[in-house]
Amino acid sequence: MSKQTLIQRHTASERLNHWMVAITFILAGLSGLGFFHPLFFWLTSLFGGGTWARILHPFFGAAMSFFFLIWVARVWKDNRITAVDWQWGKHMGEILRNRTENLPPLGKYNLGQKLLTRTLLLSVLLLLVSGILIWQPWFAPEFSVNLRRNAVVVHAFSAFVALTCFIVHVYAAYWTRGSIRAMTRGTVTAAWARHHCAAWYKEMVEKKQ
Repeated sequence: MSKQTLIQRHTASERLNHWMVAITFILAGLSGLGFFHPLFFWLTSLFGGGTWARILHPFFGAAMSFFFLIWVARVWKDNRITAVDWQWGKHMGEILRNRTENLPPLGKYNLGQKLLTRTLLLSVLLLLVSGILIWQPWFAPEFSVNLRRNAVVVHAFSAFVALTCFIVHVYAAYWTRGSIRAMTRGTVTAAWARHHCAAWYKEMVEKKQ
């Protein structure tokens, strides 16, 4: 197979799902930051002011959770952590120096991506549950003041973790040259696949044959 041969990595529906997660995450993040600290309150003007930002934020969050859980269900089969992944993780120093000659062949996703998915899944679930507990005026009145106070802390901490993961994900996609086209066009080159996901590349070649 030629190095420039294109291999489908994500279908159109998978890419749409991914971008719906990204868009709703950004909307939820921007509207939520306005209430996290007075320094960011100006962000609420993007949504028509504080009142509208407060009304829209939980709907953005619920939509993001919905699309993200669908995404996890789609990719979970390829996100199972194996012994090969842990072996790959032991070479992190070499990976950061772009020395990949001695790395074990990986499947569709590497250990970093799999751990990031799990961290985001936990964060999103905590955001969803804590968000429901403090969602005014629909659900919050049904819970005690102490429970809601604790939920606010959990919500803020989970949002911080999720935002950190988001930044890491964007940086890693930019740093790994050729990755972004997988989510814009759905394909990667054979050379990219062989270099980053040798086991997955071999599987794709066998399927094509």
